[in-house]
Amino acid sequence: MNIKKNNVGESPMGEINERRLFVASCIALVLTAMTFAIRARLETVFGPDGVGLTLEQIGYAFGPAFWGFTLAMIFGGPVVDYLGMRRGMWIAFLTHAAGIVATLLAKDLTSLFLATVLMGLGNGMVEAVCNPLVASMYSREKTKMLNRFHLWFPGGIVIGSIAGYLLMDVLGLAWQALVATLFIPLGIYGYLVRGQQFPVTERVEMGVSTPDALKSLATPLYLFIGACMMMSAATELGTTQRIESLLKATGVNALLVLAFINGIMAVGRAFAGPIHYRISTVGMLWFSAIVSFVGLQLLAGASGWFVWVAAAVFALGVTFFWPTTLAFISENKPQSGAFGLSIMGGLGMLSVSVVLPIMGRVLDNAQGTEAIRTMSILPAILIVLYGGLFFLRRARRKAVA
Repeated sequence: MNIKKNNVGESPMGEINERRLFVASCIALVLTAMTFAIRARLETVFGPDGVGLTLEQIGYAFGPAFWGFTLAMIFGGPVVDYLGMRRGMWIAFLTHAAGIVATLLAKDLTSLFLATVLMGLGNGMVEAVCNPLVASMYSREKTKMLNRFHLWFPGGIVIGSIAGYLLMDVLGLAWQALVATLFIPLGIYGYLVRGQQFPVTERVEMGVSTPDALKSLATPLYLFIGACMMMSAATELGTTQRIESLLKATGVNALLVLAFINGIMAVGRAFAGPIHYRISTVGMLWFSAIVSFVGLQLLAGASGWFVWVAAAVFALGVTFFWPTTLAFISENKPQSGAFGLSIMGGLGMLSVSVVLPIMGRVLDNAQGTEAIRTMSILPAILIVLYGGLFFLRRARRKAVA
């Protein structure tokens, strides 16, 4: 039977292989996450004890991973809505390939900066495509399935961290061997999406016009959650990206701690569905703010074996921040479409690009303890903001009942 397709090669829901596309999305996110773990390891390669860059310069060199991510998500949203998710996915593939090659050739601040730009653009396109893809395929289980998709971000960091430890610390191989492992997930997700048809985004399916979609981004609720996203993303990714320097004086292997943190996050996101059913989307975000604040406070004063305890608390806190924020927007502002999700994710990455050099400046002049305590201000603010939203929404539900 011939089924009519739209002009961007997207198809009605009945024609697509949802499982294959979901797996491809997860593998693409694994690659994205591995770049975060590998950058954390490359800090020692290009830092004061390696190439000779200061930690502040490292912050600027790694910044494009986040603002490049932001640009790709912002411009990737319209690409996904108008050109289709399939084309967006291939843009991600090609940019990832170029970024891996450029990283292998990096020798100084400028070349590392340019390589990080390319990787950031590829990573951003993965988020720009895959978040609306998962939301479209699983429109009735958004919080559950977006958390399951995003469990592969910490999962990928675990893979990248362990790969870095084994290849460089155990086997003593050059850092280029670690970067080259990125070709494995790249080839897998490229193979999985080859020849596949993709659904249209929710905004396109709903027939929402571009002006109406843009109006939804200017609402108080969207702007409020956007501000919260910036703080939650910086809490999670700012801390984990500088884990080598933050834990330098604790006497533990920071890369293994990074793997430990993200292992807990991956397991936690696998059980997001039942947790969401019990405490709601906003309740999950408020819980995350409270526990991540406690975790950072513990981590600031930890040493030896207690670092693992503090890291576990911090990991539990940041587990639900990113995917649950996206799920909240998809549930409450579906008319914003892929662009709305892209802007939200872009705001999160933009905040990290600002935080990294600031943390580097602190670390150049002080111990990791001071930087960690400074970071804990962000979840402290989120405790107040998400707590207020939680009780406001509960009061409104009671008034309606």
